[in-house]
Amino acid sequence: MFDTEEKVERLILVAASTDDSDVQASLDELEELVNTAGGVVVGRIVQNRERVDRATYIGKGKIEEVRELIDMENADGIVCDDELSPAQQANLSDILNTKVMDRTLVILDIFAKRAITGEGKIQVELAQLKYRSTRLTGMGKVLSRLGGGIGTRGPGEKKLEIDRRLIRKRIAILRQEIEDMETHRDLVRRNRDKTPLINVAIVGYTNAGKSTLLNTLTQAGILEEDKLFATLDPTTREYKLSSGQKILLTDTVGFIKKLPHNLIDAFRSTLEEAAYADILIHMVDASNPQADLQMQTVYETLDMLGAGDKPVITVFNKQDKLESESILKDLRAEYTVKCSVKKKQGLDDLMECLEDIIRQRRRYISKVFPYSETGKLQNIRKYGELLTEEYREDGIYIEAYVPTQYLQDGGSHHE
Repeated sequence: MFDTEEKVERLILVAASTDDSDVQASLDELEELVNTAGGVVVGRIVQNRERVDRATYIGKGKIEEVRELIDMENADGIVCDDELSPAQQANLSDILNTKVMDRTLVILDIFAKRAITGEGKIQVELAQLKYRSTRLTGMGKVLSRLGGGIGTRGPGEKKLEIDRRLIRKRIAILRQEIEDMETHRDLVRRNRDKTPLINVAIVGYTNAGKSTLLNTLTQAGILEEDKLFATLDPTTREYKLSSGQKILLTDTVGFIKKLPHNLIDAFRSTLEEAAYADILIHMVDASNPQADLQMQTVYETLDMLGAGDKPVITVFNKQDKLESESILKDLRAEYTVKCSVKKKQGLDDLMECLEDIIRQRRRYISKVFPYSETGKLQNIRKYGELLTEEYREDGIYIEAYVPTQYLQDGGSHHE
């Protein structure tokens, strides 16, 4: 919900297209970002160029066209589809005498609105301050033009003319706080590693249905919205498979094309949940015309985080929204499943794939446990998959798939 007294900003999208990529699809996504941030798009301008203009992003000729559209649509400002350099932002703001934003600023603004936990707020503030610190010199006019609205709220909302020295000091404090949180997160992960529970991270492009999946399976109660970046903070829940074994499911922050570097740096500990997982469930919005490109973005981000070697189950979600049969493929996935998580369709297939991958990570044992060691059976029930259990004179005979850690702890096995 947006403040009712807050003015809805009328904005024009501006893109410099330097290759044959689908610039309109990128602007569609930018429009969705602007809408999520509480603005409304009243026009678009695309400049086809060999390279982005270093001084003004789009070049002087196109700037006149932008100025005319601003006047005609009574627009409050423009949003450029790429991250602007401080000089580009200052020059455009001077020439057009209007509010100038870029994709990064809009994403930061959404993150500022979405951050709920202390950690999320600190990470967003750090990213905002890093972004602003490069834009202070000679930016008085630009900063004053930002006024209120998109790009000015959130945990990082301080006096915009804040002194660079104070910003540097604040960044140092926030970095230390994040470092402390990372130490705590590492401790949590290490404790998690001591139990043989399989950790499954749900990854994917923003708004692909990650939170919906976690909520549907575990009643986690995470916010679900048909909006970009509805959730920022990772949530981990325990889930019991039909075989009886328990796993950990973690929802992660959504990926997006041109994800700002400041955000990747600030949210690295959160994003790295994927790198520490045993298995990845890759959620894809099959109804999105850009699904292939979105999958590519997800894999590029996973590779960058060092999580590109994990076993992947790709879920082609939102099948109920498809008008015709989709022909999506994912050659990097061990398994692909068609689902409509909202309608609870295809979830059994997903769980079957999950059980298959988990079983491949287990070892088969057949063994008689003396009655004095019945406690060990509890662990097999909890962390493994019990297939057979027979009570005999000399003890309890079991056949089961168990984690390799269990074998290292002294359990014998037969293949």
